Amino acid sequence: MIRAGTVTREQELVDVLEVVETTDLLDLVVFNDDFNTFDHVIDTLIRVCRHTVEQAEQCTWIIHHKGKCTVKHGTLAELKPMRDAICEAGIDARII
Repeated sequence: MIRAGTVTREQELVDVLEVVETTDLLDLVVFNDDFNTFDHVIDTLIRVCRHTVEQAEQCTWIIHHKGKCTVKHGTLAELKPMRDAICEAGIDARII
């Protein structure tokens, strides 16, 4: 009886690991430049990534000081339209 419970628990752990391995989460990274204003980057992150004002401001400061910032995690299907919209706004963004 105890053995059956252990096997079930082990099977649950294996199932969870398989789900994690099949989920390909990527990062949407925005890079610093010398052309775009803080307000433009903040407004773009709010509009495209649905960031709050605070999130967008924090990401923009990180971009400015560190040269880049991961602004969103997700699948390629989720991130590609966001990356395209950010790039159309004249901001350098890549999915990594």
